Amino acid sequence: MSDQELDQLLAHATVRRVPQNEAVFEQGATAEFFYLLLHGRLKVTQVTRDGQQIIVRVVNPGDLFGFARALQRNDYPGTATSATESLVLAWPTELWNVFVEMNPHLAVNAMHTIGQRLDEAHTRIREMSTEEVERRVAHAVLRLAEQAGRREQSGVRIDFPISRQDIAEMTGTTLHTVSRILSAWEGRGLVQGGRQKLVLCDIPGLKRLAEQAEER
Repeated sequence: MSDQELDQLLAHATVRRVPQNEAVFEQGATAEFFYLLLHGRLKVTQVTRDGQQIIVRVVNPGDLFGFARALQRNDYPGTATSATESLVLAWPTELWNVFVEMNPHLAVNAMHTIGQRLDEAHTRIREMSTEEVERRVAHAVLRLAEQAGRREQSGVRIDFPISRQDIAEMTGTTLHTVSRILSAWEGRGLVQGGRQKLVLCDIPGLKRLAEQAEER
């Protein structure tokens, strides 16, 4: 975008600092704003009709989120909660159509985000429908490493606090099952765990595990 386009966009924005574990917006609330994540990580969760909470998306720096207007909705379909202290830009929802008309880049970004979310949703539905739990967990942690991994001496660390319950919600299984799988992986040197910490020590090994599970 040109400097003039950026100035026009930022002139209507407000900056919001979001402490860790605070919600930017909640499921079912009126969509008053749409957002851009500048720094930090967010987890988007949904609560199903039977009361089960699932993590549907991780928001990474540079991602647009909360643009309910583009989805033809007046409310937010999920709750966006900061996994770490985060910084967001917010614009009033009523400016969405104006901004899209003025800034084709914004429309392209939104389309890309929606397409990525649909692709991830289709992948997760296929995994939950056809794959055994261990393979689903392997795919989930490998996706996290690709999206939010930071290389360090012992491997690739997920760059925000991640609990076993979070992974259970991402994969449609139970905390007990995820704990059993990760404990077995730790014993084999595939991962290192800790309190809201996960390091992937052997990514090729995890990929082989998923492929072997697929062959079985």
